[in-house]
This record gives sequence, C-alpha cells and structure tokens, in this order.
Amino acid sequence: MVEIEIDGEKIKAEPGSPLLQAALDAGKPIPHFCYHKKLSVTASCRMCLVEVGKMSKLVPACATPVTEGMVVRTDTEEVIKARRAVMEFLLINHPLDCPVCDQGGECLLQDYSVEYGANASRYQEEKRIVFVKNVGPLISMQEMSRCIQCTRCIRFGTEIGGLTEFGMVNRGDRSEITTFPTTWVNSELSGNMIDVCPVGALTSKPFRYKARGWELASHFSVSPHDGLGSNLNVQTLRGKVMRVLPFANEAVNECWLSDRDRFSYEALGSSDRLTVPMVKQDNRWIETDWETALNYVAHGLKSIRRDHGPMSLAALVSPQATLEECFLLQKLMRQMGSEKIEFRLRQSDFSLDGRIVPWLGMRVEEIGDLDRVLVIGSFLRQDVPLLAARFRKAAFAGAKIDMLHAVDDDWLMPIENRLVASPDEWLSILGEIICVIATRKGLPVPDGFGGIAVSGRAEPFAVSLMEEGRKALFLGSLALRHEKASLLHKAAEWIADATGATLGCLTEGANATGAYLAGATPAVESGISLEDIASESTKAFLLLHTEPELDAASQPEMLSALKQAEMVVAMSPFKQSPDYADVLLPVSPFTETSGTFVSFEGRVQSFGGCVVPFGQTRPAWKVLRVLGNFLDLPGFGYETTEEIRDECLCGQNISGMLNNMSGKPPVYASSLPEEEYIRVVDVPPYFSDMIVRRAGALQQTRAAQSPVVHLPKGLFNELGLAEGDAVRVMQPEGEAVLPACCDATLADNVIRLAAGHAATAMLGPIGGSIKVERI
Repeated sequence: MVEIEIDGEKIKAEPGSPLLQAALDAGKPIPHFCYHKKLSVTASCRMCLVEVGKMSKLVPACATPVTEGMVVRTDTEEVIKARRAVMEFLLINHPLDCPVCDQGGECLLQDYSVEYGANASRYQEEKRIVFVKNVGPLISMQEMSRCIQCTRCIRFGTEIGGLTEFGMVNRGDRSEITTFPTTWVNSELSGNMIDVCPVGALTSKPFRYKARGWELASHFSVSPHDGLGSNLNVQTLRGKVMRVLPFANEAVNECWLSDRDRFSYEALGSSDRLTVPMVKQDNRWIETDWETALNYVAHGLKSIRRDHGPMSLAALVSPQATLEECFLLQKLMRQMGSEKIEFRLRQSDFSLDGRIVPWLGMRVEEIGDLDRVLVIGSFLRQDVPLLAARFRKAAFAGAKIDMLHAVDDDWLMPIENRLVASPDEWLSILGEIICVIATRKGLPVPDGFGGIAVSGRAEPFAVSLMEEGRKALFLGSLALRHEKASLLHKAAEWIADATGATLGCLTEGANATGAYLAGATPAVESGISLEDIASESTKAFLLLHTEPELDAASQPEMLSALKQAEMVVAMSPFKQSPDYADVLLPVSPFTETSGTFVSFEGRVQSFGGCVVPFGQTRPAWKVLRVLGNFLDLPGFGYETTEEIRDECLCGQNISGMLNNMSGKPPVYASSLPEEEYIRVVDVPPYFSDMIVRRAGALQQTRAAQSPVVHLPKGLFNELGLAEGDAVRVMQPEGEAVLPACCDATLADNVIRLAAGHAATAMLGPIGGSIKVERI
C-alpha cells in the first residue's frame, strides 16, 4: 500500500490502481461516466478530471495510476470549470426528457447535471435523433438518443460476457451504439448491460415504465436457479415484485446477474399462479379452504399407509426448494415410515450414495487462482452462467482450460485441449488418462486398466494435469446425469488424487447441496432408488416445487407411476399437472417465504420474504409443519425457519460435511457399440425449473425456442434432410416428431435433444440410445 493525499486527507491505496477507484473507496466522490471498476479503462468521458501535483494539466482520474506521495485536488476552480464544460458538451444532444425518462432518479447524468450543468444551453441547433432498435425481449433501446457513448455496454459484452454484440458505428456527433442489423442480443448475461449504462439509453424492457426507482423497496434474497447462489436485490412496490437487480457480493456473483436470475421474477405475477387450495372431485377441480384441503391430504395418506404400507408413500422435491422445506418434507416422510424421498430427479446412477456429498470442491473465488482445469460434460454457460464468466476470466489470466464433452460447445474462452466424444466413450478416455498418468509418475495402474490401448487423444489432458500449479477437475451436469456417473466420478477421483488436483461437482439447482444436508434422499441401507419411487408400488406422491413430467430422468416412467397412484398432492406456486394431481396446494416461491439455500460451494445463505404471499398462498415450510400436525407426528411445532435450519444443520461445520472423495478405486467399463446413437440432453436455461418456464420475457428469447433435434453431419446427410425438416425421434418409452438441424459441433454418434420442455417430455430416459428417421 502507498500513501496519497486527496483534498488534504491522506489515504492508503494499492500502488498502480486507478486513482478514481482509490478515491471512491475512500469516500471521495469524483463524478464519472465511462469508468466501471470491473471494465477496462477508456477515459473517454473526461468527467473525472482532477489536478495532480507536478502535472501541468488536468488528468482523468480513471486513467491515472496511484503512486507514492501523490497529491490530488478534486474541487479546484479549474477542475469544476472543466467538468462544467464536459457536462455542457454531453447535454448538447441529450433529449432532456427527465420528467418522462424511466431512468429518472437513478441516472448519473441527471445527478451530475444538478451540480455541473448550466441553467441554459448555448446550443440552438436541432438535437440529433438515433433511431429505435429492437434487440430482443429483455433490453429496450427505445431511447438511444440519450446515449453518451461511454461504451460500457460494449466493454461488458467483450470483456465479461464474452460476446461482442454491441458496437459503435460512425464518427463524431454521428456515433451510435448498435448491434449487427436484424440481430438480437442473445448473451445469457445481457441484462448487466442495463446496469452498467449510466443514463437511460439501455433499459429493462419488462420493467420499463412500471415504477420509479425511489418508489421501490429493496430486499435481499438469493437466486433459486443455479448452485452459485447469486445475491439478489429484489425491488417491490405495493406487495408486488417489480424488478430484480444484483446485490453485490465479490465472493459470489461480484456485481453481476445472469438473465435467468434477473428476469424470471415475471413468473411470480403470471396468470398461472395458484391462489387457493384445490381438490379434484368427479374429475372437476373445486376450490376449498386450507383446513379442508389438509384434512383431505392427511386422511388420504393415513389410508394409503394402512392399506399398502408406509413404503407406498413417496415425495419428490426440487433442488429449488429451501433447506427448511427439504428438511421438513423428509422428516414427515420418515416419520410416516417411508424412505421414498428424492430431489435428484434427473440422476440415474446412485451408487456412491452415502460416500459423497457433491460440491464445488473449493470456494468460487478460488477459481480465478487455478492454473489447470479439466471440465467433463458441462453445458457451462447454460448451467451456471456467472461461473462460466469466472472460468473465462481465469482463462484470460493464463489458466489452461481443458474440455471433455459430447458437444463442441462455445464457452467463449480459450480452450487448451478439447476432446469431443460420445458420453459412452468418456470412461475409456478417462481410463487412458489414468494409464498415462500412472506410467509417467511411476504409480501402479488400477486393476482392470492394464490392457487399455492408450491413444494420443488422452496424453495432452494427462500432461496438463501433471504440470505444476493449482489444478482442478469438474464434473458437469451431463457427467452427473450419466448412466455410469459413479464410474466417471471414481475415475476423476483417481486422476485428481494422483495429480494433486481438486475434484468438484457442478450440481444442478440452487439448493442441491442443501438438499443433501437436509437428508432429502433415501437412506443408503434402504436400497431405494428413483426407479423404485417411479413404480407401481408407490400409491401416494407429495410433489414440492417440481413438475416430474418435465424434471424426471425418465418422464414416461414417472408419469405412469403418478397416474396409477391413488393420491398425488402437488405443492406449487403454479397451477400444474391437472391430469394426474388430486390436490393442489398453493405454496410460496422464494420471494414470498423465508428460508436458506446452500450453494455448491457450501455457502449457507438465509433470506427473508420480500412480499406478502399471493392470495391464499402459504410458505411451504408452514404447510408441511401443519400437515405434520394433522398427521399426529411429533416434532412439528416450529415457529420460524431459523428453528428448522438450526435443527437441520445442528451447528455443524458445513465444509466438513461436504465430500467429493468416495475412496473407491476406479473401475474400467467398455464402450457401447459404435453403431448406436446416443442421446445427449441439455436443459436450456429457460426450461430448467417451474419459475423460468413461466417468465414471459425469457420465454421469448432464442434460448427458449422449442427443442430442435441436433443431428451430426453424417446422419443428417444420410437421411437426406434440409434444415428444419421434420424427423421422427424414437426412444424406448416413446417418440416425437420434431424439426431437425445439422450440428457440426456434435460427436459422430451423438444426437442432441433438450429436456425440460413438453415437446420432448414423453420420449424416455434423458440418456441412452435414440433413433431418428425421416418422415
């Protein structure tokens, strides 16, 4: 640290850091427009001009590095005169529509003009007009005449988002920000460009003209969509969520949000909200009161347990549910005598249950310190957009990123070694990597791996992981959903242990780690699996925050089990599944309840409700507590979520409970026949859970388009198809007719088809073999 003087006050600052940031950190406000602490410096607005001792001219504070003994003056007559000149220049073409501008009250230009603006303009010519541009359903460019060409949006797209979707055309007073003609903004982080805009040029299209900034009340919350646990600033007006902004937390989401976290709030006010308890009688839905509905559920569960035994009861819960909700649901089921409780609905291999509690393996902040990374089977940008941004930042800082995947996905970062292969080959590839590492390090080759023929494709991965530095392997969502996920895990575990790397799991859902800690899985000794739950032996289902027909690994099998059950109780914020449900109980989404999410790095984050529950909606933890009382179960007298959280975690050290190392040796397994085509499933970001599926603006984006069958080039040509031609897709459980496209990024025997959408729900397992024929 060095010592500098600003306006007579001595402060400490990092040497070489921008003078402007040092002043802001010390509470010395210097006006600025183009500078943002997370973006590169352009020094284009000149609003931050200051006097620095021994310098003959005013200098921009954003582009001036801090040095020992620097003496700075920010409020001299010359500085103020210069800022007024800059302000006059900026206002020459500005429309001055503050009374109707939706950025009013949150606009830097408006704020600074009060101090540095003149009361009249010397400019008498007509102001320029920039034509309206349509860049999609999320960002409004309706008033680009307000733009002051600070280029923050361009720099964010290039440096943080990784997609240069905005650019500047023309010169001088004709300069304007635009996209490529007829092109929408498609980045999964695009909403951050609204935040970084210092004026009202880029605004939120869903929020536009809904409220003024000063009318809104702010509430802290946590994202319910992915395992990062992004911190949210939920802003409300008259009991309604109006918009969601990032709550800055450098250790988690920095000052950014993914579009899924930012815009999914629209679903909370959708026409699909369930507002009163409903019971189906004579195939008709009847609205009722809570006492009647819970009495009906309690009586039905008791009767089914009496007639078919306790193991005829099952509960399915989404990893979007809070820690408290998961804990109460499993407690209720176990006191009823059933072990059929599960949140890992898209998983098919549970062999490592009881040996691991999957987590990231490190703090999110530590990703930036990695030197070598191998990511196996991850749709990184779709699954965890802001974590992908951290990987990208690490890559540009010198980290070597390796990818083993079934799709040559564009992660928008430099990839050192890239291997695209069918998931059925991954075990063989990891086996080859194991052999290379064992040979080069003089380690014993694990049993069963001695006869593997090592090809050149494995060597670069092994060599990279054996180099010096901090290393990590990450198993992505596709690897965790793999039919042989436990074998992949054990192979990755051996590699990590042999190379000194950290093993991490990129789990799905906001609270997957919390659901493990809450015990929302069958006991290991019970031998119960998801297949047992989705069987005719289950006669009653409790569903919490999930739509199994879209969320399960084998939707047809699960739907069949639901339809034959004697009672299905859906606890959901939304009207859902009227064909198989018998009772609908309206429970609160994350903004209408208190609770806790445990992120995949083991960070425990509790939050309160932001608005009063909608209609007769009640927090799910209260519903489960009262249902426990109706069932005459002991230990359901909770008054707050804090009581439930503390009982669940028992004051234990969370980091000590998380574990990716099973201690089991790797097992070699041969590949499937090459003539088989393997289905690779991604869950697009706006199909991932029941909230985003109902978010209007997100559902209009390109990422939310109906699924298309992605075929490898060889198969596409063999079938004689043209882009968009319909094909019949067949799996063991069902078939569907969908449009096809040629995808050059796929491995040769891989067909990519999204899940989480009604168009693909009834096909069958989200892995395994698949057939396609031309219609």
